[in-house]
Amino acid sequence: MKNQNVDVLIIGAGPSGAVAAAYLHHQGISVKVVEKNRFPRFVIGESLIPRCMDHFEAVGLLDCLEEKGFEIKKGARFIRKPGQVCEFDFAEKHGEGWDWTWQVPRADFDKALTDELQKWGLDIDFEKEVVDVEFSGTGSKTTIKDSAGDLDTIEAKYIIDSSGYGRVLPRLLGLDKPSEIPKHSSIFTHVKDIRRPEGREGTMITFDVVSQETWLWVIPFSNGTTSIGYVGPTEYLESFEGTTTDKLAKMMELSCYYFDRFDGVDYLFEPKMIRNFSKSVKQLYGPGYVLTGNSAEFLDPVFSSGVAFATESAYLAAKLITRELDGEKIDWETQYTQYILEGVGVFSTYVKEWYTGNLQKIFFHTSVNESIKRQICAVLAGYVWDKSNPFVKNHDRLVKTVAHIADMEMSRTVDP
Repeated sequence: MKNQNVDVLIIGAGPSGAVAAAYLHHQGISVKVVEKNRFPRFVIGESLIPRCMDHFEAVGLLDCLEEKGFEIKKGARFIRKPGQVCEFDFAEKHGEGWDWTWQVPRADFDKALTDELQKWGLDIDFEKEVVDVEFSGTGSKTTIKDSAGDLDTIEAKYIIDSSGYGRVLPRLLGLDKPSEIPKHSSIFTHVKDIRRPEGREGTMITFDVVSQETWLWVIPFSNGTTSIGYVGPTEYLESFEGTTTDKLAKMMELSCYYFDRFDGVDYLFEPKMIRNFSKSVKQLYGPGYVLTGNSAEFLDPVFSSGVAFATESAYLAAKLITRELDGEKIDWETQYTQYILEGVGVFSTYVKEWYTGNLQKIFFHTSVNESIKRQICAVLAGYVWDKSNPFVKNHDRLVKTVAHIADMEMSRTVDP
């Protein structure tokens, strides 16, 4: 058994772990990253939002991603039968910030990040699983296992858990708690998009709303493939009979807009199903560790917030750890937990109000208030800490209020 000693151990090499590792490396802090899988590997979370671009730029990872030619995402489209369309353009949003981002096959995207980190000399250990962690007053000792079953240990002053769906420390330390988001599941695959339309229509990310709680995502990539997947109540998705291929093929018939485009197209892999994906934890940090990204909180994917929260939390955690290692006293509750949960709270409101139907009333209202649309667009772009935006500052009541007004206006239009 080998033992290694570092300042910071990072569990997980996805975008969250990569951003944290890059920042710490630039500060001269010794870092080791352990990753259970071998890259490239498939993972969901393929639609980014502009806020994460700030983090990639800040830690020097933007150039290596731009070189890959990923599909540019300048906004998002929501459609609902019969023929209702709502489009958001990130260039037309409240406040400052990036007005574009990417739609990415995560296998290629994440590999680009780790390849760049390894070029810098960072120590990334793939196919190593964390099986035990012991904390002491001065740090931690983590036991990792390779594919042959051999064990090694890593001593670290701090652990950043960026393990995503693996949720390593929440499992080992009993930190999981039920999410307040309704129980939804997803079923998804990739296809070779042989009927992709030319121009903007063929590249636009779309959310096709087939019922108040069920929707289809269509995410085109620059390599000619497209990600398709349904999200809906767990019981509803499980009510479709047969294999996951049978289930998804049957569900594709629900989409009036996309059925013809994908009818009869072979799935590039057996559709995967993630059940009850929303997660939460009792705490985001503890003595010697901090949780980032999906290890901490995972919301419903309807607004593509996953990677942005992953990089936001990783960037902040890495900065705070750097300051603490320099001898500064950090108030993790205020400076980390409260900050992250403020953003999570904003997005949680939008997720919940999407499924109550209130947000859909605003999106598909026949009369568009451009100021309100710009403010909501900034939220969808991930700028959920900007208190100059009323739809951030007053998110918990403003969505309900505007939806009620939209209801009243619709009633006046319908009544004779």
